[in-house]
Amino acid sequence: MLQFISRPMTRIVDRYLPDPFVFVVVLTLVAGLAALLVEGTGPLEIVAIWGDGFWSLLSFSMQMLLVLVTGYMMASTPVVSRGLGALAGLANSRGGAILLVSLVSLLASWINWGFGLVVGALFAKELARRIAVDYRLLVASAYSGFIVWHGGLAGSIPLSIATADHPFVDSLGIVPTSETIFAPFNLIIVAALFIAVPFVNRAMLPPEDEEVLIDRSLLDPEEKPRRSTDRPADWVETSPALSMLIGFAGLAWLIQYFATGGGLSLNVVNFIFLTLAILLHGNPRNLLDSLADGVKGGAGIVIQFPFYAGIMAIMTQSGLAATISASLVGLASATTLPFWAFLSAGIVNFFVPSGGGQWAVQAPVIVPAAAELGTDQARAAMAVAWGDAWTNMIQPFWALPILGIAGLAAKDIMGFCVVHLILSGIIISVGLTFL
Repeated sequence: MLQFISRPMTRIVDRYLPDPFVFVVVLTLVAGLAALLVEGTGPLEIVAIWGDGFWSLLSFSMQMLLVLVTGYMMASTPVVSRGLGALAGLANSRGGAILLVSLVSLLASWINWGFGLVVGALFAKELARRIAVDYRLLVASAYSGFIVWHGGLAGSIPLSIATADHPFVDSLGIVPTSETIFAPFNLIIVAALFIAVPFVNRAMLPPEDEEVLIDRSLLDPEEKPRRSTDRPADWVETSPALSMLIGFAGLAWLIQYFATGGGLSLNVVNFIFLTLAILLHGNPRNLLDSLADGVKGGAGIVIQFPFYAGIMAIMTQSGLAATISASLVGLASATTLPFWAFLSAGIVNFFVPSGGGQWAVQAPVIVPAAAELGTDQARAAMAVAWGDAWTNMIQPFWALPILGIAGLAAKDIMGFCVVHLILSGIIISVGLTFL
């Protein structure tokens, strides 16, 4: 049955969804117009807010670009390629490939969202080498696992409110992860998605005569000519000595970091990928050749993330994000507040696609409302977290790294992701409201 829903969805999205750059430009204009009409912010003030905030995500943009590049470099090493190949060998059918990539992506995303984005994309490409299956759905299945990230070990909102000095500690207190990430209601939602997402993806598998298979050039890049090693500089570039020295230094830091209680973060994930890529490529020249291939997919991140930073500034500084949250939360009762917080977070996420940034905007509305209505604060916070994760299914912002690695456009996967938006929305809403 889901085939009959996903097929028209993919056609509609393919026809009408513009390039993500056009999408972010339209979102910029919508945010500016809404700030003008709803908040009464003057046009010149909106432009000033937008321009001042335009570069506020530079650090995060670099992190995301490194997610793509370091993940690609690590995956292109012979050892990792063989490992992914061995895992891909567990799938012996089209449906098995879809189920397997969905489960791997879900597990990786639950552990760490950056890890999930990279692993899902790389594993999808490896499966495409071995099994003739619709490549669009394969990559969409890899991205669909991202839905669980904010209910997982690296969820920014539950981890933030579990720290002693978080910004809302005076009104919220310290909320341990036993009441958020490891609370029964959250674990049941995660478990339900672990069951539903793979089978939904499998059910959307198109008939073989309608499949869109991978462009082989994405898997077999043009072989580069061998470089001469006559020059001393060439000898240094192809020597393993430098790679081993700096690679083992990186391993030593990682061992020390985790031994002293350090946890996974985006910077640490990137450091792991980069260190392993340096070691497993064997010499600087192999690493740099892989870098030259991997960086090609990062153009969207470089140009689009500053625009999202400008949108976030408009939404937060004009008060528009808080107004959206307050208007929906005003409809809530003690029982339904988590649902309305979830819905408002899903809407705000289109314009503020950052878990931490979104919590900074919505917490001043959600926390007092939960206190007034007598709603469990941990559940209300997780409602915002799940809302942030929910509309990522149709928000191109987070899909850019996985699309860059896979070599696809947003329109190729978003039709399938719309189905996940609907079904996961039902599962999460029920879990937040009734469990």
